[in-house]
Amino acid sequence: MMENICWYVVHTYSGYENKVKANIEKSIQNLHLEDQILSVEVPMQDVVEVKNGQKKNVQKKLFPGYVLLHMAMNDETWYVVRNTRGVTGFVGPESKPVPLTEEEMANLGIREPEIEVDFEVGDEVRVISGVWKDTVGQIRSMNMSKQMLTIGVDMFGRETAVEISFFDIKKL
Repeated sequence: MMENICWYVVHTYSGYENKVKANIEKSIQNLHLEDQILSVEVPMQDVVEVKNGQKKNVQKKLFPGYVLLHMAMNDETWYVVRNTRGVTGFVGPESKPVPLTEEEMANLGIREPEIEVDFEVGDEVRVISGVWKDTVGQIRSMNMSKQMLTIGVDMFGRETAVEISFFDIKKL
C-alpha cells in the first residue's frame, strides 16, 4: 500500500549534504525504492560574494547540515535513510520524523508538483494493490494535496468509505 508522501528533513554532518544525497540516491536505485523516495534535495541559493573587490556568483547551501526528502515514511524508507552514512537523524521530537507542512514548503519555494488524474468524483474504480486489491467502488471525494481519494465500497450490504491512494486505483 502506498503511504502518504511528504517532505521530511534529515540532519547531516556539516559538509556531508551532497554526499548524503548521493548515498541515498544510490540506495534508492539498489533497493528499487523509486516509488517511495521520490526526491532528495540539498536546497541551494545564489549569492554574490565580493572578495578583493571582485564580484563572484556562487551557490550556497540554504540549510547547511540538512537534506530534504520527498518520501513515503515507512519502516524500510526510515531505515535506509537513517542508516545512510553522514545522516545523524530525522528532524522531529526524539528523532521521530515530522513532515514539513505545505506552508513550510511554500516558504522554502518548493511546491508540490501538480498531479493530473484521469478520474473524478463519481467514477467507478478498481483497487489494483494493497489490502483492498480487486475491490470496486465509486469515488466519493478526492484530496489532491494528499493524493488520496475516498471510495464507497459495499460491505455487508451497506456502503463503507475507504481511503485509497491515487496510485492504488484504476478507472473502470
